[in-house]
Amino acid sequence: MQHFPVFLDLAGRRAVVAGGGAAALAKLRLLLKTEARVTVFASAPLPEIAALAAAGRVALHRRRPGPGDALCAVLAYCAAEDAAEDARAAALARADGALVNIVDNLADSAFITPAIVDRDPVIVAIGTEGAAPVLARAIKADIEARLPARLGVLARPGKAFRARAATLPPGRARREFWADWYFRHGPAVLDRGAGADALEALLRRHLGHGAAQGHVLLVGAGPGDPELLTLKARRALDRADVVIHDRLVPPAILDLARREARIVAAGKQGFGPSWRQKDINALMVAEARKGAQVVRLKSGDPGVFGRLDEETAALDAAGIGWGVVPGVTAASAAAARLGRSLTRRGRNAELRLITGHDMAGFAEQDWRALARPGAVAAVYMAKRAARFLQGRLIMHGAEPETPVTVVENAGRPGAREIATTLAALPARLAAARPAGPAVMLLGLAPRRRAGAATAAPRASAPAPAREEARP
Repeated sequence: MQHFPVFLDLAGRRAVVAGGGAAALAKLRLLLKTEARVTVFASAPLPEIAALAAAGRVALHRRRPGPGDALCAVLAYCAAEDAAEDARAAALARADGALVNIVDNLADSAFITPAIVDRDPVIVAIGTEGAAPVLARAIKADIEARLPARLGVLARPGKAFRARAATLPPGRARREFWADWYFRHGPAVLDRGAGADALEALLRRHLGHGAAQGHVLLVGAGPGDPELLTLKARRALDRADVVIHDRLVPPAILDLARREARIVAAGKQGFGPSWRQKDINALMVAEARKGAQVVRLKSGDPGVFGRLDEETAALDAAGIGWGVVPGVTAASAAAARLGRSLTRRGRNAELRLITGHDMAGFAEQDWRALARPGAVAAVYMAKRAARFLQGRLIMHGAEPETPVTVVENAGRPGAREIATTLAALPARLAAARPAGPAVMLLGLAPRRRAGAATAAPRASAPAPAREEARP
């Protein structure tokens, strides 16, 4: 992010516009929405600008700007629509200490003007670092359609009531009060004339509620793509006071949490340093007892190798309320990457989700069932167990040519397929050296898509010619 978005207080402060044409008029229309004292320098201003001066809305000087004309100005727009004149005016304004924007000259500007959705005092600013103004306008149009025109009417009494609302305890109690006003109580009384009386009544109700009750939501973050996060999971992150996440939850999803939320990394890593489960349980309980809304954020689905039962049992023992928000598990994302179904009539009537290792080491499974023709299984935490899995399966009758595909970073940028056979699995995996999270799909190969010959090559070995081990 090259440009840091801020909202600058212009009340009673100077803003300068150098130029008298269409570009200058466009900037004036924005500045006159603020409480700034606006000064215009233009030798031949448009009639509309002259009319603004005649109405006393701007101070107009019918000349080019000179040294000292931008003294004490916060902002200066150079909008003469002449490169040499704009450069001259910008140099003078910088010397006077003003932040300078040269219209249509991003490189020489100290700030940019975003696309704005105005529901005063609710203001939405959209910027694209100057790269795509057309995209900014499209986003603006979408937000304009979504935000009620009367939103400002609801927000204005709230702005004046903030000091009174400070009688509520800071944090969740205040957030719940404002959420009640803006999303439930306020809209209901808007038609009757929302104001301080309605806010005061709502405040008294909230003051009588007592201390907030803590709660824990065990939330599935999906395989890593923020767009695969459920709407319910996104709402939970937006409300959370504390987010306790595992090692595989990527920053792109953590960024969706409330900015004020406390983020705690409580990762586990096979054969590596890990948080102890009892410490994670204790942290959830401790935060909920303080009244916090806690999100225990787990990669994939919390009920698939996510220690869900242990955590809910600990919460039950402590008398803490909890809920579960399921997520897209890695097996589904990996199969989607291959263009394959995890089940198919005539091939496999069951799907097994298994782990390559557990707390006791490499995990034993029903190897005879897994070795049957057409069997499909998703193997989690399997990278270090490849040779063990190969040996057990072949020992129990699996065909060495059974297709196996390891999908690394399923549902994330940099996803790739490592397609091989059971016979070649350990060597192929050692050569590919997957570093990201990976799930192994036993019995599935990538689908050869139509038009694949002209598509960009995938980062994988050639796929086996057939999907199942045997017809």
